[in-house]
Amino acid sequence: MKTIFFILSAALTLVAVQRTSAAEAEKPNILFIFSDDWGWGDLSCHGHPYVKTPNIDRLAAEGTDFHRFTVASGVCSPSRTAVMTGHFPARYNIDGHFAWPSNNKKRGMPDWLDTEAPTLPRFLQTAGYATAHFGKWHLANNMIPDSPLPDAYGYDEYGAFNCAGEQMPVHEDALHANAFIEKSVEAGKPFFINLWVHEPHTPFHTVPKYEWRFRDMESKPDAIFASVLSHADDRIGEVLDTLDRLNIADNTLVIFSSDNGPARASRSGELKLGYDTATGAGWGINAAKGITAGRKGYKASLFEGGINVPFIARWPGKIAAGAENKDALISAVDLLPTFCDLAGVELPAEYQSDGVSQVAALTGEAEAKIRDKPLFWKAQTRSAPGKNSFHWVAYAIVDQQWKLVSNHDATYTELYDLVADPLEETDIKADHPEVVSQLLKKIEDWKATLPPKPTGNVFSEERN
Repeated sequence: MKTIFFILSAALTLVAVQRTSAAEAEKPNILFIFSDDWGWGDLSCHGHPYVKTPNIDRLAAEGTDFHRFTVASGVCSPSRTAVMTGHFPARYNIDGHFAWPSNNKKRGMPDWLDTEAPTLPRFLQTAGYATAHFGKWHLANNMIPDSPLPDAYGYDEYGAFNCAGEQMPVHEDALHANAFIEKSVEAGKPFFINLWVHEPHTPFHTVPKYEWRFRDMESKPDAIFASVLSHADDRIGEVLDTLDRLNIADNTLVIFSSDNGPARASRSGELKLGYDTATGAGWGINAAKGITAGRKGYKASLFEGGINVPFIARWPGKIAAGAENKDALISAVDLLPTFCDLAGVELPAEYQSDGVSQVAALTGEAEAKIRDKPLFWKAQTRSAPGKNSFHWVAYAIVDQQWKLVSNHDATYTELYDLVADPLEETDIKADHPEVVSQLLKKIEDWKATLPPKPTGNVFSEERN
């Protein structure tokens, strides 16, 4: 009887394991590629005159190119906070990039994202996912030595820079991602990987192979810019090749995007070498040649040039190949609910995302074109309103076709119809005063939900 019981128990355990493995195999792998300062126009498939991105172009040819995706900020750390939490970054008082603790304190910011915040990798772990982060972090910074490491937020493995501890070399992101993919496939687990590449953020870290590729260009800054984007594109191609080699491309959602629009020097100047304590030596800001393909503004702006960035999604058989979607309004805060929806995660009742699941938009269902929830932005302004500045906007809202931008005290606003005028060329507030009033009221109501200051275990001892 004991022998029969043992055999029966073993058989039932095997069946349970097989069922679990089968259920996990049905879950899509998710590879989220987040570049740094990559403008909407900085892809050859978007018509760039000299940048070559054949691997990202391949994603566009085999997937859908979404034209109306926006990040939650014109700068790095807030955009990444939105991806991680599904919340507007203002809910954590993260309105700018994490820098030295004294600088964060002066700006009313914490020194890192609260480890108690709800995070995407933790949610995915509950659904059996292996989770990893490789590349830029910047949800703290390397000059904050007592800040939490990425594994405190739900990653099984990580290699990162712009974080505390050892800084991963910027060009090793694909190497580690490929190893993690191999390990996850061998273990029979679905995986989620953040591949947050450095390019094309300053400093520009060129290497001889890619300098040689663009050796005939007359402009050295243009050649530097093209070479670093080509290097990043090749590393992305290495990861795509790994998905093909392991025969898992058809069950892997791959998304390429950027944390904000392209950086530009405030004035022309000499091309110089610089040094970053996290990433090392490289060329400075005067090699930043990113373009927005006509969108107004650049990095750090809440105009479309600062927040409307590339978003290309590939999932063979699920997402249309070779398509363009110019209607679906997708935000960075939507990524958490979307990925969790695909993974079969049951989100806790107490968690309320600022985003919505965009599975219907990704897979091309018609009703996905309508968005009920408005989107909000809050930024630290650098200048007064004026025709020569893009950095005066403190608050912005997008609701249906309307986009309203406002200075800090709402004494100056501009209104755009993004459906009719996606490049924000014509301010129409004089024609729609009632819309301006309604949107300003929504901004005020939203501001009332934000915390007045950071709280929790989010302050470095370095502040003392």
